[in-house]
Amino acid sequence: MSDFYDDLETRSSEQRETALFTKLTAQIEHAKRSAPAFAETLAGIDAATVTNRAALAQLPILRKTELIERQKNQPVFGGLTGISPPQLGQIFASPGPIFEPGSTRPDFWRFSRALYAAGFRRGEILHNCFSYHFTPAGMMFEAGARELGCATVPAGVGQTDLQVETMAHIKPQGYVGTPSFLKLILDKADELGTDLSCLKKALVSGEYLPPSLRDAMAERGIAVRQCYATADLGLIAYESETLEGMIVDEGIILEIVRPGTGDPVDEGEVGELVVTNLNPDYPLIRFATGDLSAILPGCSPCGRTNQRIKGWMGRADQTTKIRGMFVHPEQVAAILKRHSELQRGRLIVTRENDQDAMCLQVESTGTASSELRDAVVSSIRELTKMRGTVEFAAPDSLPNDGKVIDDQRSIE
Repeated sequence: MSDFYDDLETRSSEQRETALFTKLTAQIEHAKRSAPAFAETLAGIDAATVTNRAALAQLPILRKTELIERQKNQPVFGGLTGISPPQLGQIFASPGPIFEPGSTRPDFWRFSRALYAAGFRRGEILHNCFSYHFTPAGMMFEAGARELGCATVPAGVGQTDLQVETMAHIKPQGYVGTPSFLKLILDKADELGTDLSCLKKALVSGEYLPPSLRDAMAERGIAVRQCYATADLGLIAYESETLEGMIVDEGIILEIVRPGTGDPVDEGEVGELVVTNLNPDYPLIRFATGDLSAILPGCSPCGRTNQRIKGWMGRADQTTKIRGMFVHPEQVAAILKRHSELQRGRLIVTRENDQDAMCLQVESTGTASSELRDAVVSSIRELTKMRGTVEFAAPDSLPNDGKVIDDQRSIE
């Protein structure tokens, strides 16, 4: 049996880029025809010219806040999809509130690839402890398992006694759910003296997986893999047996951009994950997840050749209230763009003499002159409506952690 789900996983980077951007051209045209919101935002875009990442980076970013606002003004999906029954299979309601479509398209969220990489195979049974209530998580894994040829136990969350009893009777080979709930189930099984040695594999998501917990599961004979996904986009990336980063799914185009902008950063630099979904039923183009990550160099030792990311590294939305006014990462980016001598910047927020204070640390490629300092100070005041100081730093000296606003004020 193959180590890979299909031949897409071992394509050369050139083959992959050509195929992805051929699909993207068609996706942009489809989105403009079928989704009123994209007909508006992409009105001046010639899809035939979006043939590479540089061209993609010129398209507007779609942020979750905009998605929420559009859905308020144009129920249910804000004009971002033209899908309707019978192709529309479900309408989910996630916190926000944000409404997401479920499609009758097989493996709509593309989870079969991640399940395969986690060791699940046709004919097996998996115990699904993601919620089936309102949010799409349970159905995401359900659809992927069905495509893979696995049966599921739609267990949902809670009721650990019943979870243990059901597992002991059905004896599933694998588990999907959060890592912490897997531990609760196994702890309850130990307490009840119930044998759950049937479990050999798990695909977890939705929260941090501590290395200690992964190791503890391995000692019990359970190989645990992670995947990263969102309710809007479906699968974004997943782990393989080598556990060296997360491999990007074959059905998306992933970018890492500087928080507050749509500008791609260099490989290895931490920034915000932006994803273009090639699913025609919900064609999200340059959707900003609000999550931080970074591209890892090279390919996975497992043989899969797509990009890899480090995984979830925090949130990109660092909006901070200073002296009673909100300062956004977009404002910091606007300050930097005004001055060609500046590279990266980091706004440090502190308390001095019972007053909020802010200092913009900037990497400068030129001479840190008093004239440049005064010009940047002026830009700070004009764009934030507040006074701030400036500190110059050498190129590439600021921390590579994706932070644009670093709030160092004590909450005590």
